[in-house]
Amino acid sequence: MRTATTTALALTTVATLLATVGAASADSGTPSPGSTPTGDGAKALCKRVPKIEKRLERALDRLQGDAAQRGSISRLEKRVQNARKAGHSEIETYLNDKLTFRRSLVPTLEKRQKDLAPVKSWCKANKDGAGK
Repeated sequence: MRTATTTALALTTVATLLATVGAASADSGTPSPGSTPTGDGAKALCKRVPKIEKRLERALDRLQGDAAQRGSISRLEKRVQNARKAGHSEIETYLNDKLTFRRSLVPTLEKRQKDLAPVKSWCKANKDGAGK
């Protein structure tokens, strides 16, 4: 008998909590999964522009760094040469594929940086996307 009462009480408590959480999340203005967006996210994007700029700049600096810079294309090229000299063809192949990908990142990041400049101007002219 005691187990049935405890179970009933627990289920009632869980149902009450779920109802409360459901009502609270409906009032919070946070979109639920599967809902359609109501805006373009301009305000949030404008807020993130400085961080995005720094991240892009830092990534490009790292990729274009010299052989002493970890993560640079030059350093990876040197590792490929070392693997070739040592006769480690599997390592060379792996590093070469990695190098190809890393080289492809540079134009992509430069394009993003270029695309971000007009966004920054728009945000400045439109009060950081606060609306009209």
